[in-house]
Amino acid sequence: MIQTRRAPAKINLGLHVLRRRPDGFHDLATVFQRIPWEDELAARPASDERIALTCSDPALPTDDDNLVVRAARLEKPLPAGAGLGGGSSDAAAALRLLSDFWSLDATDETLRKLAARLGSDVPFFLGAPAAYATGRGDVLHPMRDYRLPFPLVVAVPDVAVSTPDAYRLVAPSNQDRPDLRAVVRSNDPARWRRELTNDFEEPVVEAYPVIGAVRATLRESGAAYAALSGSGSAVFGVFEGNAAARTAARQLAERDDVRAARFFSPQSTLRAQGGANGS
Repeated sequence: MIQTRRAPAKINLGLHVLRRRPDGFHDLATVFQRIPWEDELAARPASDERIALTCSDPALPTDDDNLVVRAARLEKPLPAGAGLGGGSSDAAAALRLLSDFWSLDATDETLRKLAARLGSDVPFFLGAPAAYATGRGDVLHPMRDYRLPFPLVVAVPDVAVSTPDAYRLVAPSNQDRPDLRAVVRSNDPARWRRELTNDFEEPVVEAYPVIGAVRATLRESGAAYAALSGSGSAVFGVFEGNAAARTAARQLAERDDVRAARFFSPQSTLRAQGGANGS
């Protein structure tokens, strides 16, 4: 019998790099938002005792370097290395899938502890569809009642941004930082343009001009707000109408310097959020 789980991506609605920690990591503040761009994992009984992974993307490792090395198959339409949390979401989906597959009856708390050991972003994908995150991104404050009301376009330029390189480019600051939760909850694009910032964005755009070009295209196409997601390379734009958003996604998808571009209606984003409470 084959069992499956979907693994949705996320975007970061603002991201502050506050300080470097003694352990070498950084304290962050960000708002994670789930979006309906998904991988799919499937598990089936193996013919022997091996733990093995196959993946539809041949560029990804399938040995112990992959977070989802379990007895699972991974269908991966999500672009890797784009700041969309695909690997973390795959890992979270693998935990739930295999808990079900092996009838472990693991509690949510047990899964969250396992997820935290795999990576800082992994616990988010086990919980509410939107959350304010602090610490390394692993201290979650669910925003269960928040809904993103805008048509959304996510575009992935044809460039890979190394997360360690992005951290070397950014200058941490914890002075005079606005409350990201309040800014996001306003759902006011004008306020977002004034106050919603991603500290990685400008240094990453300077280092990778194609990212800035894709962001500029979103703005020129009518995006009310456009920004980098995470440390990149994905850029997203929110629009005030579906028609302009669809056109922007189509135009970006046709460009040679863009790996992928997707349009998501507010209704599809709401479905990806899994209802009022999330889980």
